[in-house]
Amino acid sequence: MKRRPIAELLDTDSGTPDEITASLRDLQSFNQRLGGVSTTHHLVDRVARRMNASELSMLEVAAGAGYVPSCAALSLKAAGIRVAITLLDRAATHLPNNGTSRKIVGDALTLPFADSTFDIVSSSLFVHHLSPEQVIQFIRESLRVSRIAVLVNDLVRHRAHLLLAYAGVPLYRSRITRNDAPASVKQAYTIQELQEFLNKGGAAEIDARQFFLFRMGVIAWKRVPSA
Repeated sequence: MKRRPIAELLDTDSGTPDEITASLRDLQSFNQRLGGVSTTHHLVDRVARRMNASELSMLEVAAGAGYVPSCAALSLKAAGIRVAITLLDRAATHLPNNGTSRKIVGDALTLPFADSTFDIVSSSLFVHHLSPEQVIQFIRESLRVSRIAVLVNDLVRHRAHLLLAYAGVPLYRSRITRNDAPASVKQAYTIQELQEFLNKGGAAEIDARQFFLFRMGVIAWKRVPSA
């Protein structure tokens, strides 16, 4: 199945306030029930255990309201791993008004931080919005800003996944989701494609696997941790 970049309505807030709110609720439901939160939990837990770390700092890029990293951090805390989250988004209106996380407005492709500022740089459902060239640029920037690794939580492009996205259309709360859910799958990458971009972006080692219902979870290590 060939990748087909398609504009997503939520990216440009193309809808009424009620439609946007309903679509965000759809997205939250997807992340809670279809592997979004659990994938990020697994990736951070993998880094913490490999590094023998009980505390990590994490930058979440294109964070929006920060639902995925916040939920993952809560479950990780119960497992004895504390994650200090900084949320970054291109628009201040996308970031939450409350909560304890630090919030920054900035460009994901030119991160406004010094080298090695955070232990981890993470993103959820962001990379599929980027062109291949932009993915490589994003990985380079993320590796620069991270001390340990870059985490990618995203969709896997697959024909069966697209059929599932269309099958869910009657259940979506918003017309925005009815456009964006299939569009996201059509322009998503395969794990093999993303691995190629990560290699070009300078990853020292790559851990990648597919999770529940066509979610990919990828760790791009900045340096190979000692055994």
